[in-house]
Amino acid sequence: MLQGMLDFLTDPVNWSGTEGIDNRILQHVWYTFLSLGLAALVAFPVGVLIGHTRRGAFLAINLGNAARALPTLGLLTLVVLLMGRIGLLPVLIALVVLGIPPILTATYAGIANVDPATVDAARGMGMTGGEILRKVELPIALPLIISGLRSATLQIVSTATIAALVALGGLGRYVVDGLSLRDFPQMLSGAVLVALLAVGLDLLFALLARLTVSDGLTGRVSKALSQPTPAPAGT
Repeated sequence: MLQGMLDFLTDPVNWSGTEGIDNRILQHVWYTFLSLGLAALVAFPVGVLIGHTRRGAFLAINLGNAARALPTLGLLTLVVLLMGRIGLLPVLIALVVLGIPPILTATYAGIANVDPATVDAARGMGMTGGEILRKVELPIALPLIISGLRSATLQIVSTATIAALVALGGLGRYVVDGLSLRDFPQMLSGAVLVALLAVGLDLLFALLARLTVSDGLTGRVSKALSQPTPAPAGT
């Protein structure tokens, strides 16, 4: 099985044309980031609003948690039946519903857990509510917000294989086509490629967090300050 997978992945034929591995990876990434962007477009403003105002949190979070329990394949089937069509739109709906809860929950938690003393200090400096949100709450909440995006990305990229069930592309093609042909090395190759893509995207978000999050929030500054200062030469 493993040798068959290696043969499949190293065969130049499988890396060429519209059905090549490189093209399937690009399709899979496109489905993932399109779904992630739409999910963030819905979940991020709602999370910011309820985190900043502390209103509607119970309803929004519970709706988000309920959405987590929805089986994505079942939701895709339901959407296809209701719309009477297959294609990208039903897949996007299913993946967006999957991506909303982690982004919503992380955004709300990040803003709601900002130290009230910090907010009061900003208000005492004369900042308006909008300025407090932009200059205080969002920067402090950024690590949790990025973690929500990472979680949503991992869930979406691993589930985007369902696109192949409605005649679309992506790495799910190798799983679905391999199953229909009983070509198990091809199925294993598709699964491994999805796993590697998920790891790569997770590392990308980890790098993004390191570049954008303040050193003071990550603890890098405190660690640097705690290091002993080297003694001057000659002492």
